[in-house]
Formats: sequence, structure tokens, C-alpha cells
Amino acid sequence: MDLPKIGAPAGRALAQAQIRTMDDVRHVGLDHIATLHGVGPKAIELLREALGD
Repeated sequence: MDLPKIGAPAGRALAQAQIRTMDDVRHVGLDHIATLHGVGPKAIELLREALGD
């Protein structure tokens, strides 16, 4: 499944970390993603919603 629309800075941070799908998000985990520069609380919330958590 593709990533939700999370904003340009967060999108660039995920792309740089080679996180391109929701399966990648599940594998890496939101705790790690939250540490990436450019990923803020809004992006984490959108990813959490997309995961169904």
C-alpha cells in the first residue's frame, strides 16, 4: 500500500530512508520514523491512521 499524503518534508525524509510503502512503515516502526528529521507529529498521526492503529 502506498504512503498517505504526509507533506513534503516528511515525504523526503521517508524517501531518503528508503521507506516507500506502508509495509516499510510497519517494518521500520513509527518510533524510528518519528526520529527522522522532517517527520513531525502530524505525519506520524497520518501514518498511524493509515496503519489502522
